[in-house]
Amino acid sequence: MTSSVELSIPNTSIISNTSKPYTVYNVSLRLPLRSYTLQKRFSDFVTFHNTLSSEAGIPPPAPLPSKSWFTRTVSNPELTEQRRQGLEGYLHAINGSGDTRWRNCNAWKDFLNLPSNTISKSGLANGLHGSLNGAGSGTPTTDPVVWLDQYRELKTQLHDARLALTRRDQATSAHDQHENGAAAKKSLVKSATMIAALDQGLKSLGSDSWGNDKMGEGELGRRRDLIANARREREGLDNLLNTMIAKSKVDETVAGAHEKDKKKLFGSIDSKPTGRVLGKETDRTRALDNKGVVQLQKQTMQEQDEDVLVLARAVARQKELSLQINEELMVQQEMLEGLDEDVDRVQAKMDVAKKRIKKIS
Repeated sequence: MTSSVELSIPNTSIISNTSKPYTVYNVSLRLPLRSYTLQKRFSDFVTFHNTLSSEAGIPPPAPLPSKSWFTRTVSNPELTEQRRQGLEGYLHAINGSGDTRWRNCNAWKDFLNLPSNTISKSGLANGLHGSLNGAGSGTPTTDPVVWLDQYRELKTQLHDARLALTRRDQATSAHDQHENGAAAKKSLVKSATMIAALDQGLKSLGSDSWGNDKMGEGELGRRRDLIANARREREGLDNLLNTMIAKSKVDETVAGAHEKDKKKLFGSIDSKPTGRVLGKETDRTRALDNKGVVQLQKQTMQEQDEDVLVLARAVARQKELSLQINEELMVQQEMLEGLDEDVDRVQAKMDVAKKRIKKIS
């Protein structure tokens, strides 16, 4: 089981604003939701190595680079680069090891400032699988990272439902229509369950009752908007599926009535076209003369025209619903574009703040 944390030591820095300059190693980490850099001295690595070995019971899978007693890294770039590579390999060996005992220690999480809820990719997948199949139903999602992963899975379910509805609309056989309709219904049912779980989890994330830090109001509002948009999208897809089912029933009714009336009026294909035959008349035509039969045929065709009008109205309703879904998608796209602009603006402010902090320090 590999870790979901990606880390490296791309470069080093020399801290010279003290009486005795020293070298720090810039440890770069990338988590599912954020990235950051830590500055660690070699002595920090030595302390971490001893603590980790004590907690795990055995030394890590790779040794630390040896300490130089006569040469300092501040004045020796070659030694600095050699030690940087050694420390990076040391961290990679722990992070990529199949044995998780070192990564499960508090020393590892404290050294890298990792959140306590950091989990592996396979563990996250199992958690999502359990949520989707009811294993975690009724338990709010109090982890912000898992919440976002479940929201991505929700969007995948809605996308699968939309694709299934498209395939159903394009299917030419009743069997294909039934299979694609069932697939769309399954995805919509899952998405409804996930929306309810995410909504309940969001209420938990907004309070401290679960032992977690309270999420900011801005982030809570953004996630509420995500849930509201997903709920509207699901309702639109559900209405579209119901319209398609109603349209199919109308088509079957019209086709059955047309075939039945055709057989009544003209007989089966295998019968000989010999006109009206005594003994084969129906109850409706037996008492009619030829003009009456023609009038009955006209009446039947008029009923079929009315059925066609019913079908046309159902198709018009489907078209109107599709246009509404398209308008909703355009609104969501505008919201996402606005969100991207807000993120860029906040990022620019953070960059300015970082520069000011560097100047102050």
